[in-house]
Amino acid sequence: MLEVKNLIVFFENALAINDLTLDIQQGEFVGIFGSNSAGKTTLMNTIAGLTLHRKDREQKKGGERITLAGQLLFAGEDIMQMKPTDRVKKGVVLCRERHPVFRDNTVHENLLLGGYLRTKSEVKESLEFVYELFPALTILRSRRGGLLSGGEQEMLSIGAALMAKPKLLLMDEPLLGLSPIMQQEVVQAIKKLSQEGLTILLAEQYARPIMPLIDRGYVIENGTMIVAGNGKELMDNPEVKAAYFGM
Repeated sequence: MLEVKNLIVFFENALAINDLTLDIQQGEFVGIFGSNSAGKTTLMNTIAGLTLHRKDREQKKGGERITLAGQLLFAGEDIMQMKPTDRVKKGVVLCRERHPVFRDNTVHENLLLGGYLRTKSEVKESLEFVYELFPALTILRSRRGGLLSGGEQEMLSIGAALMAKPKLLLMDEPLLGLSPIMQQEVVQAIKKLSQEGLTILLAEQYARPIMPLIDRGYVIENGTMIVAGNGKELMDNPEVKAAYFGM
């Protein structure tokens, strides 16, 4: 479904992604693991088109120089120069880190905004699915986004991404800053989405609860691939154990 080929991302003189190649097949749950500043967010933003958008914006105002090279193939089509909105229309949807929501809008309004590119029937179907996946949001549907806890905002952020009816759901650090109880709820929701056949590419530093669920995974450092394998292979790898499980 998605092929990332020899991807390179430069910010001014800083190399964020270094000749990175990976793939994800339809229906797979693939994890991207790495420490802070490993390049995870840059990778997700580049796949979603946000890095290209930032590059174009900086060029217009004569600001930061950003260089992109390589290929991004989605369903066989090169989307490297495609606008973020057009990627969403194709089914590539990003749930960004730190659960950004519209703080002055209600939970229900946030969800409706997530489905703005979809038909009324698709929005209705997706609303029912999101409220079933996250029952807490049903109770909170009239509460403003800015009054939600961090965990509730993460649920809302995931829900809004699902409203766009993704074919490929990109998730950047969904567990960041959440309490253990809320982490467990979010992990269970992600597990259910994967079991229902949604293709997921998830980037996470906190690998322990995610790694047992993935079909395959990649570990990156300084934008470079260092280890790849299925979930069991990664969990059995001594270097991965030492870095992510304290063993």
